Order: sequence, then C-alpha cells, then structure tokens
Amino acid sequence: MLAALVLRTEALVTHQQLLDDVWGLEPPGTGRRVLPSYVYPLRKALDAPGAGPADSVIRGERGGYRFVPGEVRTDIRELARRSAVARGARAAGDLTAALDSCTRALDLFRGEPLAGLPGPLAEAERRRLVRQRRTLHQERAECLLLLGRYAEALDGLLAAPAAQPHDEPLAALRMRALYGSGRQAEALAVFQETRDRLRDELGVEPGEELCRVHQGVLRRDDLLLLGRTSPRATGPAAAQVPPGAAAAPAPAPTPVPPPESSPPAPAASSAPRATGPVAAQVPPGAAAAPAPAPTPVPPPESAPPASPTPPSRPRRNELPGDTACLIGRERELALLTAPAAPGSVSVAAVDGTAGVGKTALLVRAAWTLHDQYPDGCLFVDLHTHGAPHESLRPQRALHRLLRAVNGVGDELPDELHDLVTAWRAATSSLRLLLVVDDALSAEQVRPLLPAGPGSRVLVAGRQRLPGLDADRRLTVEPLDTGEAVTLLARLLGEPRAEQEPEAAQELARRCGGLPLALRIAGARLQNRPSWTLAHLVGRMSDDERRLGELRAEDRSVEAAFRMSYDLLAPELRRGFRALGQSPTAEFDGLTPAVMLGRSFQDTEDLLERLVDASLLQQPRPSRYRLHDLVRDHTRRLAAAVPEEAAADRAAVLHLYTAAGRIASDWGPEGFPTGPDVSRSPFSDWREADAWLEAAGAQLLDVVAFAAAAGQHDHACWIAESLVDPLVRQGRYHECRSALELALPGADLADDRRMPSSLRNCLAIADIYQGRFKQAHAWCTDALRLARHQGDLREQARATAGMGAAERALGRFPEAVAHLNEVIEMAARLDDDWLAGMSTCNLGALRDQQGRHEEALTYYATSLTFAEKIGRPRMISKTLCFTAEAYLALGRHTEVKDLARRAVELAQEVGDLQLRATSLSLLGAAEHGHGDLPLAITLQREALATLTEHTSRPLEMEVRRRLGRTYAAAGDPVEAERQFRLARSLEA
Repeated sequence: MLAALVLRTEALVTHQQLLDDVWGLEPPGTGRRVLPSYVYPLRKALDAPGAGPADSVIRGERGGYRFVPGEVRTDIRELARRSAVARGARAAGDLTAALDSCTRALDLFRGEPLAGLPGPLAEAERRRLVRQRRTLHQERAECLLLLGRYAEALDGLLAAPAAQPHDEPLAALRMRALYGSGRQAEALAVFQETRDRLRDELGVEPGEELCRVHQGVLRRDDLLLLGRTSPRATGPAAAQVPPGAAAAPAPAPTPVPPPESSPPAPAASSAPRATGPVAAQVPPGAAAAPAPAPTPVPPPESAPPASPTPPSRPRRNELPGDTACLIGRERELALLTAPAAPGSVSVAAVDGTAGVGKTALLVRAAWTLHDQYPDGCLFVDLHTHGAPHESLRPQRALHRLLRAVNGVGDELPDELHDLVTAWRAATSSLRLLLVVDDALSAEQVRPLLPAGPGSRVLVAGRQRLPGLDADRRLTVEPLDTGEAVTLLARLLGEPRAEQEPEAAQELARRCGGLPLALRIAGARLQNRPSWTLAHLVGRMSDDERRLGELRAEDRSVEAAFRMSYDLLAPELRRGFRALGQSPTAEFDGLTPAVMLGRSFQDTEDLLERLVDASLLQQPRPSRYRLHDLVRDHTRRLAAAVPEEAAADRAAVLHLYTAAGRIASDWGPEGFPTGPDVSRSPFSDWREADAWLEAAGAQLLDVVAFAAAAGQHDHACWIAESLVDPLVRQGRYHECRSALELALPGADLADDRRMPSSLRNCLAIADIYQGRFKQAHAWCTDALRLARHQGDLREQARATAGMGAAERALGRFPEAVAHLNEVIEMAARLDDDWLAGMSTCNLGALRDQQGRHEEALTYYATSLTFAEKIGRPRMISKTLCFTAEAYLALGRHTEVKDLARRAVELAQEVGDLQLRATSLSLLGAAEHGHGDLPLAITLQREALATLTEHTSRPLEMEVRRRLGRTYAAAGDPVEAERQFRLARSLEA
C-alpha cells in the first residue's frame, strides 16, 4: 500500500486504484472498506508524534489518498530528476555533465526495484524501472563513447544488469566500444552472435540500426561509430608515419560478407577513406592503390518484392514534423512500433478524447518506423472534426494517395469501387507506412488500406472503430499529474516550473492532463512572462471560467469538444447534456436513466456509444466517468437549455434523497418531511445501500452540487439521509463534512425541520467519535430550534442525543431523566426506533452502574423494538450491548452466542464499528473459555477492522482486552505494548 502511494507521490490515488494496484483481480471481499485498516498503521509508523490527519504524509481526500512527502525524499523522484538533468545536458551537448548525471542516477539502484512486493502495480513498476536502468546504462555508455573513453564504456556495458539476450541497442553499443578500442574482429563477432540468436530464437533478422553499425565496423566509419572524423590513435593497428616518409599502402582487408538483410556494400568506384585505423596517408602526387571491389551479395530470400516504381523517383515521405515534447507515451509507442506479423498488412487503431495527443503519438510512431518502409510513408488527414468543406471523403483521399504513389492525374476513376481496385493494384507490390488521422468510422478507413505485404497502417480518431480489423488497439488516456508537470516544464523551461512546484502541480490538474490544454496554458504563460503559474491557476479556479482560459487564437479545448458533440446523433446529444447535471464525476447507468426517463439497459447502451465517441471514460465495467474538462463542457451545454437542466437536476437529486432514506436504519418513515420516495428504483435498503457505497467519497460532491445550485432543501435532505449509511461504515469525517456543507442553507430551506435536524445529525457523528460535550451542545441548540417550531419529533431526537451524551459523560441523573422523557415522546409519536434506542441507552447506563441484571431487562425490551422494525444494524447493536452485560456477569457461553449473531449482522450491513465491537466481545468470551490463541486472533481482527475515524474509546477497549489476553498467554512485552497504546489514546 505504501509503495502504491509513494509511486504516485502528490497525486490523488483513488480507492479503486489502490484496490487494483495492490490486489489486482482478487480484491478483498470488503472492497474499499479494507483500505483504512492499512492506512492507519502506516500513519502511525511514518508520521511525527502528535500529527493529525491534516499533517500526515498520507492525506485522506474525497475518493482516495494522497502521499504528500513534505521533507521526505524518495529515490524514485530523485531518479526522475537526475535522468531529466542527464537528458537536458545531452541535448545541450554537455557530454561530461550528462555522463555525471547518468552515473548519479544509476547509483540510486541497489538490486531489484520493489523486491518482493506483490500486486500488479509493483510488477509493472518493477519492469519499468528495470527498463529505465537499462536505458541509463546505455545512455552512459553512449556518453563515454562520444568522449573517447572506449574502455570505460565497454566495462560499463559488460557490467550492466542482464538485458534481454536479443537486446540489439546493447549489442550495437558493445560493437562500437570494441571498435573504438581497436578490437574490430571482436565487434564483428558480437554482431554474428546477436544475429544468430535473433534468427534461432525469434526467426527475425537484425534491425536496421544494428546492421548500420555492422556496416560501419566493416567500413571503419569513425564518424558513424564514434561521432568524430579524425583518425583514432587508440587502436593497436594505427601506424604512425614519420614526417616525410612514404607510408606503405594499407593492405586491403579480407572481405567480410554482410548479412543477408544488410544494405549492399559501397561501389568499387568509391573514393578510399582516409579515416580508418589502417588507412595509409598518401603523399601529394602519389597514386593511391585502388580499393578492391567487394564480393556481390545476393538479396535475402525474405526481402519484400522490388517496387515497380521507377528507380529514379525518390522515396516519398509525407509525414508531418515530429513534436519536440511527447511525454509519458512510452508504453503506447512500444505497442505501435512493435514488430508486426511478416507478410500481412498490420493495422493499429488509436482513439481518445479531443486534445489528448493522438496525432502527436502517431507521428512519433511513424517517424520511429519510417526507415523500415522503403516504398514511402504517406499521411492522410480525414478532417472529420474540421470544417465541413475540409472533410475528406474516401474518394478524395484515394485520389491523393494514388497520385502520391503513381504520380498519375486526371485519368483516375471517380467511383469508389474503381478507386479501391486501382489503389490495391498500385500498392500490391509496395511496402508502405500509411498514417490516417481524424477518422470517424471503419467505413472511411477500409478503402484506404494498402495491399502490399508488410505494409503498416496507423489510424487515429476520437471514435473507437470496432468495425475495423485491427491487430492492435489502444485508447490514449490523459497524462498523470507527474507527466503533465514534466510537459509544462518542457514548455516553460525547468527554472520557471521549479520556482512554483505546487502551482505547477495544480495547473497540471486543472488542465486534466490533456496535452492540448497544457500546451495552450504553456503558450499563455510564454506570451505573458509577468504571469506566475499561480496567477493562471487562480484564473482557472472557477470551473465555469476554466474552459475560457484554455483558448489561444484558433486553438480552444472547448471548440475541440464541441466538434465531437456536434457529430453526435440527437439522442446522444440529449444524453450528453444530461450528464452535465450529474453531481458526481463517476456514475453508473442509473443516474442518467432517471434524468432521461429511459430504462437502465437503454441508458447503458447510450453511455457505451458515448464511450466509443471518446466523450466518456469507463474506468471499470458499468461505471462511467467524465474527464474534468469534458464535464465543464457538458455543464455549459446544459446551461444553454435551462428548463431541461432544471428537470434533470431535480430528478437526480431526488434519486440520492431516496437512496439515502431507504438505506437508513431509520427507514423512509423516519423522515417526516420532504419528498415521497416510495416510487424509487430501489427494491430494498440493501440495494440502495450498495448503490450509495459504489459512489464512495463522491457523496460529498452530491451535497455540494445541490448547495451550489441553490437547492437547499435537497442539500439538507441528502445530508440528513446519508448520516446512517456513512456512520455505519465508520466514515464519520465524510458524514460531518456533508452536514457542514448543507448547514449554511438550512435556514434558507423551505423545510423548517432542517435547522434542528442537521444539528441533531451532527450530534450523532460526535457521539460516535467520543466527542460527547460537542454532541450535547449540538442537541441543546437543536432542542431550542425544535421547540420554537413546535416539532415534537426533532425535540425527541434532540433529547435522546442529550441523554446519550450525558450517559457517556457520567451524568447519570440527567441522562435517566432525558431518556425516560424520550420514551414517553416516542410513544406519542409511535416511533419504535427512538423508543428502542433510548431503552437501550437506559440499559447501558445501568451497566455502567454495575447493575447488569437490571440492564438485561432494558436490553430485552430494546431488542423487541429492534426486531419489530427488522433493521439488522439496530438488532446487532442491541445484541452487542446485551453481550457486554453477560460478559460482566462472566456468562461467556451467552456472550459467544450473542456476539456471533452480532458479527453476522454487522457484516451484512457493512458496519465496521459494530463488527469490531462484536469481534472483540467474541474474543473476550473465548478468553473466558480459555482459548487464548483464538481470543488473540479475534481481537487482532477487531483492530484491523477499525479505521482512523473509528471511536477512540472502542479502540482503547479492544487494546485493553488484547493486552489482558497477551498477559494471560505469557507475553508481557506485547501486553505492555497494547496497554501503552490504549493509554496514549486515552490521553
């Protein structure tokens, strides 16, 4: 877990990402609820003494956690910094500085990265870091070669960590280092060994770069191999000729046949080179001996057929210029440039939202591959998302392609079928690389596919193309925050970005990792040197203004999104606008279904079509997400149709109100005012609870959305209804935050019950966290407001809260008076929930006084009310209170029976605190029966269930019980440790 957070330092790691990173395809049964039990001990181990959650290096935020290092240094960030410095120095021509930075970066590695760590993220990062280490070794060797330090380069390459046995770049570097050391024959042997291995193991010939180095060694090409043209003085065969002495002509080297796939040797008429180590220096006027003609080498059997294009016509390359800054696309580039199946036409389809950098990726991939396609590299932009007159139909595209290949003009046919026939005939013997940009459909692309074996087609578009037969597909995602900051630093310069690291991080987040947005933001800052990054962040802090700031001349993020929207069918446009009223960034099909009045299945089909259009992301099956900037765009679209937007907003807020009220232990009948939720899409409380839990920390966004829209009643109703579902999961901080978001609007709400109700709800959150004085203050204020309104139900709830707080504070007479008063009011209101919980509190009060038998009488009455209501959480809570009384009486068998049933019910409803309580009681009963190992196991399981937000008194009690069991088991050291931890919590 720590590795998963540190590897994404400063970035918010969502709960789902953590589950995927650590557990992969086998997540724990409790889902995201298990995460706090890992974070809690990490904080205790890492944080300074007395540090609260706000000062922790692991910050809990809405939807996940963030590792905030502060003064903590991590080797992975230092590695990225040193590597970047090395690349910058190399680009500036400072080889000595580049060499030093590479060496210092490599010094950070000590053995295998992330050794022994499980999980998919660790495995992926391990592979990535191993590749990075290998790359650094190669870059260091390259620097040494160019500095003329050949022996050091060779030593470093031989000492490098084991690479793939067919690592051609490493073999090429070894050959160059051996050649520079005067060991030409050994360099040629390395080539032959690598070539044999590639043939035997992979069935392929060496690549172009390795063949080029091989030819350079054969021809003694110092400029190619060593980056210099002067004769080397380090080779053993270099003869020093005294001034004025005639040098003996160099013996002609024994011809070495090139590999079958290598380019032909130079023609016999080529001028003799004067730079090789055995090249003779010929005095002026002396005739040089003619170079021997090389032995002709037949072409390889596997070479593609010769092109019918006249040899005099130059090879055509229509690729656009490559961008200087392509960040964070190594995996995608590797996929696009990986070897393709020989003899076939390879097709790769790339999709992604507007502005994510699809074209830049394809162009970089094409330039990486272009030398492998001797018959040309062609580029076609179909302009699907351009102006209507720019859109390129397949006929016009084929006209252009045929002219590029054959040079023909007006004699081309007009019919698509005839053009496709002509195109296939023209390309049947060619090996081409074709890049098709901005495609909308498979129908556009299919006619353009060349026929020549070994050709490759790279297709990009916002729309996914399931109808296109592609052997590789990928969706380009926005850059993560770290990569986005790197791109900003490249655009603005490292010094400017490093002056404001936090502002750079925030600007990257506000640009949503979209390269188009980052480039526009970078351009604005370049053109306004007086602006700080923080100034631009401030201008983008308002979501409604953010898209307006991302505009520069004819480039606009919003315009790019609008083009995608305009191409949608009318029903998709309607659905897309509805998503602008979704209060959460991530949702399932139910949210838009209630807004659109469609069935769940029909809505999911609509959402899948929006996913195909790259306007909607799908982080996991049946869950959908809007990119932050796309979400801003949907809201602007929705605002243009205000009546439609208002209806959508009302529908979705009613949905959340219904879910909260149905999922609550109070039941819909426990909410006497507000909307009727009887016709909701949820069949029972379990279904509603599961739907809310899937929303996770985004529930706070729902309350904030309602409040920001001026829907004060809905904000209050939703916050009120979420109290019980959030409390039972131990999410007290979220419960409190939701109530605090809604409270300022309570006095503005039409429902006059809300001011007192929200205060009663805040008291509930405080009681669960052991903040009894604050809870009593909230209830006192709520009681005053409820009396003013004449609201008997809220008066009863406030009085019950006061009684519970007074019991915990040891004010027994006041507590008894208030709780008895509640029981009377509950009878008048016919409120079984209030009656049952107040009776239970009276029993707990008797327990505190040592009157356990009397307490059992109250608990039996409370259990009758709980079973009448039928809510498992209330039943489980009453069973735990009853078990406490039996435990005090030493009746361990009854405790075990009650606690087991309470554990099952707590597990059913997902109440972490109740589960910890019942497990601890069960452990205490096993201790009483003498099974100490089982008792320790149960108490430790109870501790693992607790979270950082769980009631401290509960954790204190569990640790005390665990300490007593360790002491009884003969482990005083661990017993003392548990007692000390309990004491520290009490302090």
